[in-house]
Amino acid sequence: MTGAKSEPLHNPADMRRAHVQKLALCHILEGIADDLPSRVDRLQCLAVAADLLPLLRECHRFEEEVVFPAFVRRTGEEDTIARLKLEHLEDESAAADLSEALLAYGHGRPIENPEAFGYMLRAFFESMRRHIAFEHDHVLPEVLDHQ
Repeated sequence: MTGAKSEPLHNPADMRRAHVQKLALCHILEGIADDLPSRVDRLQCLAVAADLLPLLRECHRFEEEVVFPAFVRRTGEEDTIARLKLEHLEDESAAADLSEALLAYGHGRPIENPEAFGYMLRAFFESMRRHIAFEHDHVLPEVLDHQ
């Protein structure tokens, strides 16, 4: 994380690695939220902002092109996948807003409303953690146990 290039994701087993990367990002975002309003590291904000959308987009592309089709072939649960894809869109939209706020702060702009910024951070990483937990508990067992 924070500037390091990750290996490309190719098969459903790589989803675990993607989850680890996203959970590490959640941990960093939680640390930023906990450090509000005065102890936030501006350089860390810049690094997270640079990594956030590319990581999500790569993970989402991989899930939608590799993992989700395998899940649907195994289970037929197209409605579940439609919901997860919608969550991907929502996460990417929230990540774009969050990246913008992180970049602004990283470049020296003050945090005008620390409570709102903290809420924005927490809403994002809690949503992402719930999404990951669902995939871990319901999607991964189906695609990994039947490869």
